[in-house]
Amino acid sequence: MQIEQLEIIDFLRAHPPFDALPDDVLENLASAIDVSYYKAGEQIIELGQPSGHWYVVRSGAVEVYRRDGTLYNRLTSGGYFGESGLLRHGRVRFPAKALEDSLVYLIPGPAFLDLFENHDAFADYVELEDHARLRQVMSRREDANDLSSATVDTLVTREPVTLERSATAHDAAQRMTQEGVSSLLIVDENPDVAGTPLLSGILTDRDLRTRLLAPGLPLDTPVADIMTPNVVTVAHNQLVFEAMLAMLRHNVHHLPVMKHQRPLGIVVLSDIIRYESRNSLFLVGSIFRAQNTDELAALVPDMRASFTRMVAEDASAHMVGSAMSAIGRAVKQRLLELAEAELGPPPVPYCFLALGSMARQEQLIVTDQDNALILDNSFDAARHDAWFKALSTFVSDGLARCGYTYCTGGVMATNEKWRQPLAAWERLFTDWIERPTPESLLHAGIFFDLDGVWGRTDWAVHLRKLIARKARGNTRFLACMARNALLRTPPLGFFKDFVVECDGRHTRAINLKRRGTAPLADLIRVHALAIGSQALNSFDRLREIIDAGILPQGRGQDLYDALEFISTVRARNQADEIAANNEPDNSIEPETLSDFERKSLRDAFLILSNAQKYLKFRYQPGRSN
Repeated sequence: MQIEQLEIIDFLRAHPPFDALPDDVLENLASAIDVSYYKAGEQIIELGQPSGHWYVVRSGAVEVYRRDGTLYNRLTSGGYFGESGLLRHGRVRFPAKALEDSLVYLIPGPAFLDLFENHDAFADYVELEDHARLRQVMSRREDANDLSSATVDTLVTREPVTLERSATAHDAAQRMTQEGVSSLLIVDENPDVAGTPLLSGILTDRDLRTRLLAPGLPLDTPVADIMTPNVVTVAHNQLVFEAMLAMLRHNVHHLPVMKHQRPLGIVVLSDIIRYESRNSLFLVGSIFRAQNTDELAALVPDMRASFTRMVAEDASAHMVGSAMSAIGRAVKQRLLELAEAELGPPPVPYCFLALGSMARQEQLIVTDQDNALILDNSFDAARHDAWFKALSTFVSDGLARCGYTYCTGGVMATNEKWRQPLAAWERLFTDWIERPTPESLLHAGIFFDLDGVWGRTDWAVHLRKLIARKARGNTRFLACMARNALLRTPPLGFFKDFVVECDGRHTRAINLKRRGTAPLADLIRVHALAIGSQALNSFDRLREIIDAGILPQGRGQDLYDALEFISTVRARNQADEIAANNEPDNSIEPETLSDFERKSLRDAFLILSNAQKYLKFRYQPGRSN
């Protein structure tokens, strides 16, 4: 074999889609390839000319154009073009010329078509666009993960055991013993539909111990007095993962499964453990049992272990982010309980807010703390603020000890600026929307992702409704938010290769949060505000955005896949750093990724780049949205 052919084979092996081809196929292909040299500015193929070859860039740079003359793509070493003409009608559909002096491999049309017909992986890779390739990657991950597809009703193994609300505790204990169950659903007559009972509450072994036996109540105590009302439930067609999140968020171990407003069965903790690491579920219980900040801080290694295990088990980034946010929420709630135990009851009602990634349920292991306080309108700073300052300090210092670093921008309840009565928050948010300034737009990007974690959480819901109502249709505000969302761009250079930078201990790195997940969350938030969505999670927002039909066909799913993939790489990188006993961060060096991961990451960043261009177009000042 000639040296030139060996060089061609080595080059092809190093680049997809050739890297998956057998050696004998590569050898035959190399012998059929011609090499052409093109000077900068020289036309390689013209629109409409017969398609005779498929072209692979060996060195240099090539520009590919659409029919209307606008730039379609820039290609460097390993890039390819000309497949559209060979696959459709035999005429060039995308003309190309050399941007700089370039060497190009010319693969004869019959050889290309033979590869396309006989090697499915090759054909799939060549035929798909950037966004479609990423969709294929994400589909395979979803298909391989039971948590992504298993629904709650698959865990139900028997009908629920029920008891009337008028029964006694003794009746309940006997029934639980006879049926061999650890919980009963307490039902009441439905005044609207005869024969269809209403779910009134749930009674568990723990309820009997803590609410009947421990206080020494008589056995004829009505179950209505010792049951848990306002039951947390899941719908039969929700995912197992969503049931896990409900357990994490509400710290419960029994979940009634509902179908058409009737209980179908009960899912218990042991059912979920079959699908999900027990660490994340048990960890929340440990958090609420902690007696002081020292005991909470001692759980940090368990938090990291839970995170790394979920990543190792190939849980999706959506799942990991939701679970870690639920853990962070539990830490905040326990700190607030401990603070109130030390400081005494609050002088006026309040709501402690989570902001940013925790509110969006997108938190990973590397995060800071963004929080604020909504106070009752009767709040008087002279009489009450000392108590709330002490509360905020207790919680903020506790969070820092548990791995949630202080916010460098001061977006914490310890800052008196972010301890305000409800009416003041209403005025502030209204002013930010109706009279946006550069500073208020930065604040809106943080504070408009808010969730109540303690106290009067309905106030947080009220503020989200206010934001949705006032932002929708406000073209000036949306244009300003869109402009702000374009300040952080994906790390792609002129030739769509990665732009790396120094970041901390990394010399040639990409900050996946600053250049990836953050700008994605920003642009998704703008679209969500435009349709009046009150969803918090970016994936949930995207579902509503897709349903609203404000994006070009298929582009919502592209954004979903891009966010999932970049977040997955970010999570895996943090887990790898923990395993190597390094302090995790948000930066990754592209050289450490496989060719496949680099290609998929590039596809995801291209989707982000195109989505930002569309955002700029859609929310131009004065344009009707």
